[in-house]
Amino acid sequence: MINFTFRLLLAFNSTSLLLIIFAVQKGYTLNYFFSTYKILAALPNMVSYLAYFLVPVLLTGVSILLSSKLGKDKFNPGEVKGIEHANNSFLPSYLGYFFVALSVGNWETLVFVYGVLFVFTFLSQALYFNPLFLLYGFEFYNITTRNGAAVFLISRGRYKTPGEVLVNKAFRINNYTFIERGD
Repeated sequence: MINFTFRLLLAFNSTSLLLIIFAVQKGYTLNYFFSTYKILAALPNMVSYLAYFLVPVLLTGVSILLSSKLGKDKFNPGEVKGIEHANNSFLPSYLGYFFVALSVGNWETLVFVYGVLFVFTFLSQALYFNPLFLLYGFEFYNITTRNGAAVFLISRGRYKTPGEVLVNKAFRINNYTFIERGD
């Protein structure tokens, strides 16, 4: 159950920037959603936009904390045959989300587009690339093991060569994705 909840949270965190970009582009402030609180009308729009951004940032922090409840695995010395830094390879996808969010015209379309994106992100189970992990000091790596398995590692470690990868405790998000918290 914790794995399912964790994956839901990761999928939301990974796709929530689309919602934020839509709200900012349309000028929807907190006052728009909570008009009964008149004090919100006096706040600058930037306060609303910062609050929107903080929600997925904080939920990403929660997901990092929850990761300790996942199954544990490790990468022994010599087990990693190849490593590739993956931070930049996913940024074009997220830029695509931004352009989609900017072109969505109304709430109905947003709900549909976001729903499809969320379902595909959740069901793909291949990678949970969340650019907000970068704010917490994580890096992303595509790793090939000596057995030929290709896995995705989210880690605070700074790895350059396969020989440097020694992970005593990695938490298994799924069979292809692991997170090393560095604790």
